Amino acid sequence: MGIFDVVRGFSVVSMVLFHLCYDLRFLVGAPLDWFAPPLQDVWRASISWTFLFVAGCMCPLSRSNLRRGLQYAGVALAIWAVTTVAAVDTPISFGIIYCMSACTLVAWALGRLHALPRGPAAAVVLLVTFFALLGLASGTVGLGPAQAAVPAGLYASGWLSWLGLPGPAFASGDYYPLLPYLMLYLAGCALGGSWAQHGYPAWAQRARVSPLSFLGRRALTVYVIHQPVLLLMCELLG
Repeated sequence: MGIFDVVRGFSVVSMVLFHLCYDLRFLVGAPLDWFAPPLQDVWRASISWTFLFVAGCMCPLSRSNLRRGLQYAGVALAIWAVTTVAAVDTPISFGIIYCMSACTLVAWALGRLHALPRGPAAAVVLLVTFFALLGLASGTVGLGPAQAAVPAGLYASGWLSWLGLPGPAFASGDYYPLLPYLMLYLAGCALGGSWAQHGYPAWAQRARVSPLSFLGRRALTVYVIHQPVLLLMCELLG
């Protein structure tokens, strides 16, 4: 789908630039003082949230969400193994590719049960739920003044880190648990399913920016190879 490839391609470029800045500042020691919160957090979220939402939108277009989910799972396992052995930075446990896998497999299961959400109203409810659960890893849920603490005992064992309840000793260089991010993915599914049923706008199908479209269709490949390339560049600069 044209527009999805363009948006993903733009996010791929943004991701590479983000990780380049990260590596230069924290691994090489370059004086990039501007690369810090809140800009760093907003930039990171703009990339990962876009990837997850667009992946959800494309869910109804997939020939096999089961195969796609398992493919992501294999890549996530490989990333965990490589980052653990290399020990360049904090190993990645339950990162963005794990989240892609888990969300895609949940969507596949819901599809088999004919229970996938559909329509703009469902998407809005899911987006509100996503924002309400954003503080889950830190121990709170809710929006604004209507926040509540999550029982501390749920975080004690660490066995629910995959879900969004990290234990006291949990650490990861990239952490995207199933909650709240499943809600964002399913919001994309709800809109994507509605568009697939009623037809995509002609402009969305025709949308094309050649370099971005090319990268968007190869987003997973770029994700896998870009960090080793950047680390090599940083090693040479160091």
